[in-house]
Amino acid sequence: MGRIAGRFARYEPRLRAGRLVLGLLSDLPRKNCWTIAEWAGEARPHGMQHLLCRASWDVEAVRDDVREYVVEHLHDEAAVLVVDETGDVKKGIHTVGVQRQYTGTAGRIENSQVAVYLVYAGARGHAAVDRELYIPRSWTGDPDRCRAAGLGEDAVFATKPDLALRMIERFWDAGHRVGWVTGDEVYGGNPRLRAALEERGIGYVLAMACSAEVPTNAGRFRADALVKKVPKRAWQKLSAGRGAKGQRFYHWAVVDLVAPTLGSHQLLIRRSRTTGELAYYRCYSTEPVPLTALVKTAGSRWRVEETFQAEKGLAGLDEHQVRRYRSWTRWVTLAMLAHAFLAVVRADEHARSPAPDGLIPLSCNEIQRLFITIVVQPRHDLAYRLGWSHWRRRHQQRSLTSHYRRQAASQT
Repeated sequence: MGRIAGRFARYEPRLRAGRLVLGLLSDLPRKNCWTIAEWAGEARPHGMQHLLCRASWDVEAVRDDVREYVVEHLHDEAAVLVVDETGDVKKGIHTVGVQRQYTGTAGRIENSQVAVYLVYAGARGHAAVDRELYIPRSWTGDPDRCRAAGLGEDAVFATKPDLALRMIERFWDAGHRVGWVTGDEVYGGNPRLRAALEERGIGYVLAMACSAEVPTNAGRFRADALVKKVPKRAWQKLSAGRGAKGQRFYHWAVVDLVAPTLGSHQLLIRRSRTTGELAYYRCYSTEPVPLTALVKTAGSRWRVEETFQAEKGLAGLDEHQVRRYRSWTRWVTLAMLAHAFLAVVRADEHARSPAPDGLIPLSCNEIQRLFITIVVQPRHDLAYRLGWSHWRRRHQQRSLTSHYRRQAASQT
């Protein structure tokens, strides 16, 4: 917390931000301003709400501090940047960016809010270093709605690849360098993103649709048609990295492509050893690289799923109950900081204190449990608990009475 102390204009919000981060790391079954305020020993949730809505502090500078913290402690010369989006299912229509759209969280079209994240993934660990909220056209085309959500009337629509490129450029402009970027079909199918990465000399292994056409010396072919021309001897069994159940082995093949720009352009094909299911990746590097390098980069994309799972399960990334854009950026940035702390402690523990025989290395889950239980578990007496119970019931009664009054007025 000392790293971000200078980003706050006043002493009180700085202390409250520390309590909020601890609350995000707590074992609360549900994490929002109400539950965290009670857990942290505050009399009411208003202070936490003020921190997210109106308090004076520089959230973009805190985001940059999170990035520097992660890169400093998880630094790896072979690190990969992973871009991906995740959705939070929401009710109603007033939460910023919400609309009916596909989200992988639910696996279907739902009323949801979607954000794109940039994850730094290296051998020591992985954590999110940037975030951008996806604002659909249904919002950017409605200035009044944008103004009400704190976006401003001049909000401009940006695609998910545009948001990914914005974050990669921020990372690059901050002086950090990586050799590779990876992502799913949403990003691999965007020529502007690929061109921007090539211009900066950043290699990429981006997933692409089977129907996408690629240029070869023999002409243009769909990816699923080109795979039929790959000879059997071209396939190699390689691991895409270690998973929860051991090494993830697939069969891989690569096809050289032609392109108007300099560098090595290739189509990477992955085939499941059990089902035969195929996946395709558009690849670029400034110099020719071995197949193992492309496979390792492609396998890094799974790190983003692990990051989302940890940030949501351990740091409450998706449990915010805020409507306005400023509140959203502040909540998710502090959640990123909370998870980054766990990732850094895990990396340091693995480097300093290897697990003894019979024990797996410390995980982020176990570090969170030990940290909260041993270091900061708060203790509150009965009067404090009853006071919060009475406050909640009063607030809920006022809300219920107000709802009935509005309902009665609309029927007259």
